[in-house]
Amino acid sequence: MLKRGLAACCALALCAGAHAQVLRVDNAPTPQPVLTVSATTATNVANDRMHAWLRAEAESADAAQAGNDVNGRMARALARAKGARGVDAATSAYSTYPIESKDRAPRWRVSQTLTLESSDFLALAALVSRLQADDGLLVSGMSFSVSPATQRQTENELIGQAIRTWQERAQVAAQGFGGATWRPGHVAIQTNEGARPQPMMRVQALAAAAPVNVEGGRSEVSVTVSGEVILETVRPLPR
Repeated sequence: MLKRGLAACCALALCAGAHAQVLRVDNAPTPQPVLTVSATTATNVANDRMHAWLRAEAESADAAQAGNDVNGRMARALARAKGARGVDAATSAYSTYPIESKDRAPRWRVSQTLTLESSDFLALAALVSRLQADDGLLVSGMSFSVSPATQRQTENELIGQAIRTWQERAQVAAQGFGGATWRPGHVAIQTNEGARPQPMMRVQALAAAAPVNVEGGRSEVSVTVSGEVILETVRPLPR
């Protein structure tokens, strides 16, 4: 009898525990619906930085002779560039490689790139023309960009607009899902960081010794706000 009584008590305890577990699950709070909303605000800004890439090239059966030719022309070009007010100059991409042909003995080609940057388009365009005419440099390409200062200033002006646009979209989305009230959750603000300028043939004239005509154009600056919209009270959606 004692064993039967203990078994009955254990069974009753197990049933009570299972019932309590079911009650806890049934009474658990309903998870709050969470929406993800994004909004982007953008504007076009006039490019205020000009970039130019020029190269000095030489070819010879003697690699040292070709190198001396390139080094001499690049030294003169650098001196000229440093004398131009408001122009930043740097050298890059020095290369030496053989050119083989079945019809002649191997030759060597040496090349070095001169990178120029300025906010004065006219001054840089005039410098590029002189480097072509007087120093024999070849234009690899030109590009235009928004300066970091202008990029930051424009982004700061767009952030407030992007946040207001996001709030409006969040309100519309919440109402669409039956949300009477909502609050923001995790929200992120992203900007389109200025891309590194790459050589692009965006000039009207690139022939040696010809004047270079330039037009800076415009670039898009944007700010994107994306984040969670947590619905606090939800009305049943109409059927």
